[in-house]
Amino acid sequence: MRNRTSAIGPDAILCVAVVRNESQRLPYFLDHHRRLGVTHFLFVDNDSTDGTAELLSEQPDVSLWSTTASYKAARFGLDWTTWLQMKYAHGKWCLTLDADELLIYPYHETRSLRDLTGYLEGIDVRAMGALMLELYPKEGLNEVAYRPGQNPLEILRYFDAGPYRSERQKPKDNLWVQGGVRERVFFARNRRRGPTLNKLPLVKWHWRYAYVNSTHAMLPQTLNLAYDGPGQVHLSGVLLHTKFLSIVVEKSAEEKERRQHFADPDQFGAYYDELIAGPTLWHESSVAYEDWRQLEKLGLMARGDWRG
Repeated sequence: MRNRTSAIGPDAILCVAVVRNESQRLPYFLDHHRRLGVTHFLFVDNDSTDGTAELLSEQPDVSLWSTTASYKAARFGLDWTTWLQMKYAHGKWCLTLDADELLIYPYHETRSLRDLTGYLEGIDVRAMGALMLELYPKEGLNEVAYRPGQNPLEILRYFDAGPYRSERQKPKDNLWVQGGVRERVFFARNRRRGPTLNKLPLVKWHWRYAYVNSTHAMLPQTLNLAYDGPGQVHLSGVLLHTKFLSIVVEKSAEEKERRQHFADPDQFGAYYDELIAGPTLWHESSVAYEDWRQLEKLGLMARGDWRG
């Protein structure tokens, strides 16, 4: 444990995450979100064996807690992050991310999270939604090695521009966006089992708030209306999903044995087996990633009334 929360000021911008064996991804993850303007990170390390805890404990802007408890039994880590948010994030803007997610938003190269959250507060908005955009290489998943600290976009150069489907669910009015490469490759025969791609990663936190399904849905339910999915007109971001680096092959084998990532792991054995085989996800309709302006033109991100 490394509790450095005494350094958190009243205007801090926080990032909360649960991690396990992410020592390869974390150097770039930290650098990327520091550049955006995160001032303090709150991490829960779930029994890593690859030096993740040691790496994080050395970072001066990181507070770290460790647990060997079941990720699944902790509502897939939400019990841990919710406690941290209640204690440290009340009244502050807070990012809740996975280690394989990189937040981008309109003008992110030149405007900080402080600029973004200032705009959101000015229009009385307390949450920003984002599409989780899954990136992948042209080669097979196990054909290109990744080195710690490397920009993963040097390898993960492609994405599926569509189709994406959005459905508003009752009773919480939470959105359900599906589509993209994992559905195309792994869940074509049962599309409703494919991943949920909408998230609410950036929230002006209140101790009464809570995520109820990863960061896909929240309480109070009015916060779920902050995001309408691809094609919306008001400000939204994108989470560049870097899952499909070569390290996914080894991690998939481990997670298949741990059985911690699905409510019914038996239904996803074939999915893990396909990942372990290192498939090629690229096909002729894949689109090469350029920048946020490209994503805006494709309807996958919006700047709303926030103009340059």
